[in-house]
Amino acid sequence: MPIITNEMPATSESNYGQLTISEAKLIQESLKKQLNLNPLQKPIRTIAGADISLTLYDETVYAGIIILSYPELRVIAYSLVKGNTTFPYIPGYLAFREIPSILKAFEQIPVKPDVIMFDGNGILHKRRMGIASHFGVLTDSVTMGCAKKKLAGNFTDPGETKGQYSAVTDQGDTIGFALRSKDRVKPVFISPGNHMSLQDSLDIALRCVGKHRLPEPTRKAHEYVNLFRTGELTEGYHEVDEWRLF
Repeated sequence: MPIITNEMPATSESNYGQLTISEAKLIQESLKKQLNLNPLQKPIRTIAGADISLTLYDETVYAGIIILSYPELRVIAYSLVKGNTTFPYIPGYLAFREIPSILKAFEQIPVKPDVIMFDGNGILHKRRMGIASHFGVLTDSVTMGCAKKKLAGNFTDPGETKGQYSAVTDQGDTIGFALRSKDRVKPVFISPGNHMSLQDSLDIALRCVGKHRLPEPTRKAHEYVNLFRTGELTEGYHEVDEWRLF
């Protein structure tokens, strides 16, 4: 739950939909004070991808956290939840629309993953509080962002070859990386969320890049959440053998 100050409305994730934009901004600014961008302290054995699926202006949210072994990147479990949101679609504030349902998916996982990669931004955000950072502070977990679009900052072209990258900077600070995850496709934008450094986020992203534009954790999250939305997977927490699932 966000910390409460005299300048910020008392709220919880369950009533994010009732916030004004000014109130949401205050929450982001307060959570920013709790960010930890120190290097990783523990080895990674599992990494999860988190994603949601919804129609742009619909209130129904399909959320999922898909857990993979690391570094093998084999799916070992997934957690799916159907929820609702009333917070409007506003770039820069998507955490308030998506986090309540992702939190429910997180809460039903008995053994939490070592790292969660979000289909969204970490500190690569105007207020350094993208969904990966927001979630990481709320849950005191290790998170990072892998976004398809840049929310803030500037960068030079990283080159056309898979694995090339360049820094994204904003007001003199490096806030992430533009990473070419596949030859001659648009880069993805990598940034730490919480409890990891900029270099950690880049190293992990490079280890998770496969044949596709999206790194495997967020690619699998997108795939499983859409299978859930179409009724091919069921709600709840499931431990699986990926090769038997498909």
